[in-house]
Amino acid sequence: MRAFSAMFRTELKLSVRGLDMVIFTIAMPLAVAVILGIIYGSKPAFEGADHSFLAQSFGALAAIGICASGLMGLPLVIADYRHKKILKRYKVTPVSPTLILAAQFAVNLLYSALSLVLMYGTLALFYDYRMAGSPLVFTGAYCLVLLSIYSLGIMVAGIAANIKTANLLCVVLYFPMLIFSGATLPYEVMPRALQQAANVMPLTQGIKLLKDASLGSTGGQTWLPVIVMVALAVICTGAAVRFFKWE
Repeated sequence: MRAFSAMFRTELKLSVRGLDMVIFTIAMPLAVAVILGIIYGSKPAFEGADHSFLAQSFGALAAIGICASGLMGLPLVIADYRHKKILKRYKVTPVSPTLILAAQFAVNLLYSALSLVLMYGTLALFYDYRMAGSPLVFTGAYCLVLLSIYSLGIMVAGIAANIKTANLLCVVLYFPMLIFSGATLPYEVMPRALQQAANVMPLTQGIKLLKDASLGSTGGQTWLPVIVMVALAVICTGAAVRFFKWE
């Protein structure tokens, strides 16, 4: 526990100094939420809708921070350490791959949690947003989505042979999911063919789960997103630890 605490503090300091995660995980989702609040305020999502546009979008906004930290921040830091031979030095110490990945997971989890709290507080304070669903159910759904998307990032971090490969994998995973999963472009306005393609992405299923939880909806088939999230978390985390590359 002492080793984890020391590594966590060190990684957090380095991350804050770098500012990348502060910008993309905290500032960017908050800025998007504020812009939507200024434009739409409490307007309904569509004519005759029971929920406002912000209420309809909150789950997707929450996913932006998860996507940024889990698919860009976490894997690229580990890949950079591998490139700089830092992991090679760790190999001759009692530090395990699980400890290294867990410390990075915890740092990025802190960013995502702070992003969610700041975004909700800002929307509630300035734009009168109130979650229609149960906060407890939403928190559970958020943690499940976070675990699954982070596990994907952990797998890239664990097995990418070099920084170029890690960059390529992160770009291939991050940008399509950010754009086509419903995090930025609303899933409901996509053509049917694009929706079917987007359904393959794990973040699409995660956003559906977050939307249902935030809106208090029980009409959707929540079992499919839950199965996808759990399966992804188990498979990717296992692969990351099993095939972890020190150099």
